[in-house]
Amino acid sequence: MIAKIVKGSSFKGVVNYILDKEKDAKILVCDGLFAEDKDTIAMSFEAQSKMNPRVMKPVGHISLAFHKEDEHRLTDRAMAGMALEYLKGMGITDTQVLIVRHFDKEHPHVHIAFNRIANNGRTISDRNERIRSARICKELTKKYNLYFANGKERVKQHRLKEPDKTKYGLYSILKSEVSRCGNWNILAANLKKQGVDMRFKYKGKSDEVQGVVFTMNGYSFSGSKIDRRFSFSKIDAALERNRRTERMNMQPPSRHEELPTFQPESRGNDDLYNGSIGLFMPDNADGQAEENRFEEELKRRNKKKKQRKIRF
Repeated sequence: MIAKIVKGSSFKGVVNYILDKEKDAKILVCDGLFAEDKDTIAMSFEAQSKMNPRVMKPVGHISLAFHKEDEHRLTDRAMAGMALEYLKGMGITDTQVLIVRHFDKEHPHVHIAFNRIANNGRTISDRNERIRSARICKELTKKYNLYFANGKERVKQHRLKEPDKTKYGLYSILKSEVSRCGNWNILAANLKKQGVDMRFKYKGKSDEVQGVVFTMNGYSFSGSKIDRRFSFSKIDAALERNRRTERMNMQPPSRHEELPTFQPESRGNDDLYNGSIGLFMPDNADGQAEENRFEEELKRRNKKKKQRKIRF
C-alpha cells in the first residue's frame, strides 16, 4: 500500500478527474457533500473552503494504491475501511471527504478528495505529511497482511540497461524456480530451459561449495549479488524445505490416528439445539429407568437358571 499526496486550488478539477466515467469510477464514501452530481459535489467543497479564504490550496487529493496480489481480498468495503483508517491516522477528520475506486489499471486503487478546511473552519495540518503517510502505509500493510513488494519488484525493468536488465531478469526467474524445486539438479534443469547457466564456486581445491554463480545473456552474477536470498546457503535451505514439504504431503494418514472430537459450545436456552440432542440421547431419568429394567431382567434370568439346576 502506497500513497501519493497532492494539494491544489480547484475542487472542480479534482472532482471531474476522480469521477471520470472513462476510469469506471465507483463512489465508496461521500461524507458532508451534496452528491447530486459532479457540480454539486464541487460546489459543496468550495462553499466550506470559504470559511478560511486565507488558505490558497484548500484541495486535498490522495491516491492509495495496492498491489495486484491483494486484488482478490480488496472488496469495496475493505478498501473504504482502510482509506478511512489512513485518513484518521493522518489527522484528516471532521471534514468533507470523497473516496472513489477506479478500475482503469491492473492494481487496485482509490482516490480521496478532501477539504483541507475542516467543518469548524480550522486548517488541517500538512506538517511532515509525507513522512507520516509513509509510516501509516507501512503500519496498515502490516496490520492487514497486505503484499509488500521489495525494492527490486518495484523497478520498471523495461527501462533498465545492461547488465542491470539481465540481473533483474535473473531475480525474477530465481524467485519463481527456487520456491518450487526440490534439489539442485531440478533447479539447474529448469534454469537451463530459460537460458540460465548455473555453476558452483569451490573453496580452494577442495570439494566444499562456497557459492553459486548464474549466467544469462553473457553476464554472470553470484547468487548473493542478485539478492541475499539467493546465496548458496539460503538456496540450499529453501530446497531442503521444499523436499520436506513434498514428503509430508505424500505421506498417507496413519490408520491409528484418532479422529478429532467436536465439542459443541453451550448455547444457553437454544431450543433447536436442545431439541436436536433430545432426539438422539435419553435424558437422565429415562436412562436410569432403562438401566434398572436391564438389571431386573438379568436377575430373573439368573434365578431361572438356578431353578433348572435344582430340578435336575
